[in-house]
Amino acid sequence: MANVIDITGLPPERVVFTPSPLAELGAALHALSEPGHHPGLHGWVTATNAALKTDLADRLCEADILWRSSRSDILLPARPGATLAEDLDELDKIGDERFVAAAFEITCSPRYTRPTPSPLVDAGERARIREMAAARGPRQAAFTDRMLTDPDGLRVWLRRLFEDCEEAFFGDIWRRVGIQLAADARHKTELLRRKGLAETLSATSRALSLEDAQDGSGGGSSTRIVLDKLAQGRTTAFADPADPGVTFLPTSFGWPHLVFAHAQGWRPVLQYPVASPELPAPAALELVQQRLEALGHPMRMQLCRTLSRGPHSTGELAEAFGITSPEVSRHIATLKKAGLIQTRRRGRYVLHQLDLQVVARLGSDFLEGVLR
Repeated sequence: MANVIDITGLPPERVVFTPSPLAELGAALHALSEPGHHPGLHGWVTATNAALKTDLADRLCEADILWRSSRSDILLPARPGATLAEDLDELDKIGDERFVAAAFEITCSPRYTRPTPSPLVDAGERARIREMAAARGPRQAAFTDRMLTDPDGLRVWLRRLFEDCEEAFFGDIWRRVGIQLAADARHKTELLRRKGLAETLSATSRALSLEDAQDGSGGGSSTRIVLDKLAQGRTTAFADPADPGVTFLPTSFGWPHLVFAHAQGWRPVLQYPVASPELPAPAALELVQQRLEALGHPMRMQLCRTLSRGPHSTGELAEAFGITSPEVSRHIATLKKAGLIQTRRRGRYVLHQLDLQVVARLGSDFLEGVLR
């Protein structure tokens, strides 16, 4: 399985490496809400969460549907500014229908590669998003309702939230890591100029490669960037005709995620980590064998990828993967028996989530694979 970006005919200068304050804030917020994804950041997460004022912590909990399970497209700008304010100014220019559709992309979309109507104008899409938000909790459901009923007011609220994050903790972070990320972007840009895209992709992530593919219909060859992920997606560097290209955003908070945003009509964006921490030692051999046997089915591997990003109900998983609820339940039972899945009840929903501490003990390759 892989994600593919067709870059046939794209001039090299349209491949851009640049840091983004907003994207880095999104990565930091994700780490704060899902520390299990980021074993090397536990100290920072604990200290930062402890220092947050109650009001700010509460507001972050309300909005975490935008960054907890997956990263909303609105947090991955294709043309970043030098400051968070500049990134937020560009975000303000997006119309309400497109903004709301992008905000709920990935998080509430069962088929990311399939264009979906804006929930502001489509009743069916609006009902589906509300149902999925309700499974995340009452505060997330209330946030979603506010986004759907008063998008202008919610956008003002969201900008203030990000500005308060900058004042509370992110300003200091960006002054420290922004220099490092800018240096990495300059290095990748120079490598692209001297060595070409294939070598630059290899230096960016071992999950990235450049391929030349022959068109089976006899129409010639195509050039593609391939992302080795437990997911499928396909887009083109010309998805936005007014701004063709691909944007790469370095992050110091992102490992092991390689985040790929390719909403319909938007320029493809990839956020890649610039460092990786050490992971805990693996468990005993017999436990590893038991858990690897549970992962022998390709569908269970895909379920693990989804469940690594946050809790999901059986119904959500069935819809996302196009299988029946009983089939999902059987796979979940196998994973749970191996100790890989945690289950809890939230109201009328039973939610399943991957136990990342157990996964980490299986080894870094598997952890990075499901979280990538």
